[in-house]
Amino acid sequence: MSLNITIIGTGYVGLVTGVCFSDLGYTVTCVDTNAAKIDGLKRGVMPIFETGLSEMVRKNHDLGRLHFTTDLSECVPDSDVVFIGVGTPTNPVDGSADLQYVHSAVRDVAKNLNGYTVVVNKSTVPVGTGDAVEASIREANPSAEFAVVSNPEFLREGVAIRDFKRPDRVIIGTEDERSRSVMEQLYRPFFMNQTPILYTDRRTAELIKYASNAFLATKIAFINEMADLCEALGADVSDVSVGMGLDTRIGKKFLNAGPGYGGSCFPKDTKALLDISKKAGKPSAIVAEVIESNSRRKRSMADKVVAALDGDVSGKTVAVLGLSFKPQTDDTRETPAFPIIEALQDKGAMIRAFDPEAMEESRHALKEVTFCKDPYDCADGAHALVIVTEWEDFRVLDFDRLADMMASKVMVDLRNVYEAGAVEAEGFRYTGIGKG
Repeated sequence: MSLNITIIGTGYVGLVTGVCFSDLGYTVTCVDTNAAKIDGLKRGVMPIFETGLSEMVRKNHDLGRLHFTTDLSECVPDSDVVFIGVGTPTNPVDGSADLQYVHSAVRDVAKNLNGYTVVVNKSTVPVGTGDAVEASIREANPSAEFAVVSNPEFLREGVAIRDFKRPDRVIIGTEDERSRSVMEQLYRPFFMNQTPILYTDRRTAELIKYASNAFLATKIAFINEMADLCEALGADVSDVSVGMGLDTRIGKKFLNAGPGYGGSCFPKDTKALLDISKKAGKPSAIVAEVIESNSRRKRSMADKVVAALDGDVSGKTVAVLGLSFKPQTDDTRETPAFPIIEALQDKGAMIRAFDPEAMEESRHALKEVTFCKDPYDCADGAHALVIVTEWEDFRVLDFDRLADMMASKVMVDLRNVYEAGAVEAEGFRYTGIGKG
């Protein structure tokens, strides 16, 4: 039996989830209150940049399996599963997750339920949100037949489609046998890939998401602090990372030193987990320090640029390559690039910048920055070239061309894309991360 699925929210989580389920053969309707976004999706215009997404949207829309609407009443009554994939941004006052969009979606879903429906929290939500969602639906629609399930997402921007189709694991939080049966049917295609599927209770599933992201953020913060130590002691953080990663208990992923983590998940989720732990009377000192360490990290990167330019950037031009928080996405949320640029501007530097995908997003956030058409346009007249995001476009730069157009031959590589010796052989002064 096929399933009818409604996805509420067309951001990274909702849109990728909906498109991928439709690609598995299910009938999916994606809902959003933003009429312009829905109209664009109907015409094949993507609200986000994600590799392979536009092609998959067009294919499944043309096959009649993928639909877009602003009206929940068009799809929820006929749905077997309703996913809530709306944003849960950080409350600027206390760092907690702002659930206003979740609660708004739940109220609208409750009014439109018809027959047994599994309501799935796909959004990252604090522990206990599933209980609140269930109570809210029962209050709004006492006769409704439904179950609330937690099914956290683990999609990495830039490779989200691959992560959905070949996940490390699927977490399903429910203690209701009927909803478990529906979720088993929904994820049956993944059995062929022998994907580990963990069934647990709702609260545990909700915490797994936060614990996972906080632990990964901790690995990043840790290796960044080791990079600072390497610089002080004359060691090489790249080899430290490899040596640590060869230990199977540690693993090699998320041990690349850099300018700090950003994006839509780690900053938001670490702050939310810290808030959750405080409210539970068990404040997490480790998570608190990870947040502070990462904040210090971003601010300190401007100092490396200043040092590379002999302690003074006033009146000098700095070329910044990379504005998104990571490659293969246009997402600039919490990107290290912005605080680095702003700190350099505060010290009197003039900024030229380029990113393959994040230019439009950056224009709204940055002031007095010259946005350029490519890496060489960006480097023209610059006293230093700073690599902030490790896009492939920046891995094979023509150093002869750069030398001819730059005011001084200085490279600050905040992602260790290049080997120091190779760059210095081209006549450039090179500064990397954690290279003592």
